[in-house]
Amino acid sequence: MPHPTQMAAARQGTLTPQMQQVLGDERISETDLLERVADGRIAIPANRNHTSLRARGVGAGLTTKINVNLGVSEDCCNVERELDKVRRAIELKADAIMDLSTFGDTRAFRRRAVAISPVMLGTVPVYDAVARYGKDVAAISVDDFFQVVRLHAEDGIDFMTIHAGLTRTAVERLRATPRLTHVVSRGGSLLLDWMTANDRENPFYEHFDRLLEICREFDVTLSLGDGLRPGSLRDATDAAQIQELILLGELTKRCWQAEVQVMIEGPGHVPLNEVAANMQLEKKLCHGAPFYVLGPIVTDVAPGYDHITSAIGGALAAAHGADFLCYVTPAEHLRLPDGDDMKEGIVAARIAAHAADIAKGIPGAMDWDNAMSRARSQLDWPAMLDLALDPDKARAYRASSLPKDEEVCTMCGDLCAVKRSRAILEETKA
Repeated sequence: MPHPTQMAAARQGTLTPQMQQVLGDERISETDLLERVADGRIAIPANRNHTSLRARGVGAGLTTKINVNLGVSEDCCNVERELDKVRRAIELKADAIMDLSTFGDTRAFRRRAVAISPVMLGTVPVYDAVARYGKDVAAISVDDFFQVVRLHAEDGIDFMTIHAGLTRTAVERLRATPRLTHVVSRGGSLLLDWMTANDRENPFYEHFDRLLEICREFDVTLSLGDGLRPGSLRDATDAAQIQELILLGELTKRCWQAEVQVMIEGPGHVPLNEVAANMQLEKKLCHGAPFYVLGPIVTDVAPGYDHITSAIGGALAAAHGADFLCYVTPAEHLRLPDGDDMKEGIVAARIAAHAADIAKGIPGAMDWDNAMSRARSQLDWPAMLDLALDPDKARAYRASSLPKDEEVCTMCGDLCAVKRSRAILEETKA
């Protein structure tokens, strides 16, 4: 009989096929991987029904992973275009994709995405509950919510964002400390609406054991959502955010007791000088569980350039302990991103993740940079272009302005420092 979850297998010392895939991608020993999956510091989201998956690990000692959000909405309901984004995200080396669809036949889209995706897939079931039942949020029943969770698990979703920490206690903190931007999490706002209208506790918190049963059955990783994440710099690291984080730490222990893998979702808008402290708080309060951050965005004034604001925050966050970066595109705060926006967001997030891996001392992280530097030192343009994170863009820039001397570029021409110093120093050495 197969072990019910990756965590259960690791605790029994069993190396699963998914763990072997992670070992093939990372420079970590079998012993360390088993130990960290067993104690929850590494998660391997791998729903047993996601048969096209090539598993990736998220957590301590592994490379920083990036996620891409996509999905259909009422105003932009083009299923084929979103499926093209799935394929393009995979080509651009995203590690995960979240389907945030809120309109139409969401299940058909979800199943098609699972079928074609070798990367891990996530969803937010509370969004789908609204789309599926076509009811006012307040009229959705507890059973309705959990039926959607089960459907997503059956369909092969590897990790689900559940805002179980947005409790009545956390909402009291929110009301006691008024915010500039209130609640900016879509899932968080829906649950706040439901709780207020029904005068009841968050159903995912109240019936958390029911949630764990489903996750354990299909080996779904819980991504405990930050429903009270800050949506502006002024709201960062406030009482409501920290109260929710404390509750998520308590729920983390309950997940591990049930041998369910868990990740913690982190803040959205955070001043640069508070990023490191936020990472340390999460690791402390949530017992070293993998941390998944949206950005964080480090300034509120750059719509159209939020792939840059988030890359700055993401690099710093990951360097201080975040394990998983959710990309942000130039379209953030403005509209649904198109394919070009998606590419810009992925590239920015990959740069941030790689820069952080170097800072964290991930084994082998700087090998790529050293290879690029060797090619530059030799003015080996074919190698430089092949090694570029975005080879197509690098080749296009090079081709658009070719120098007379093919060995250099049009920035310096005959004054190329690399060519000049190499000639002097290597000749002197010879």
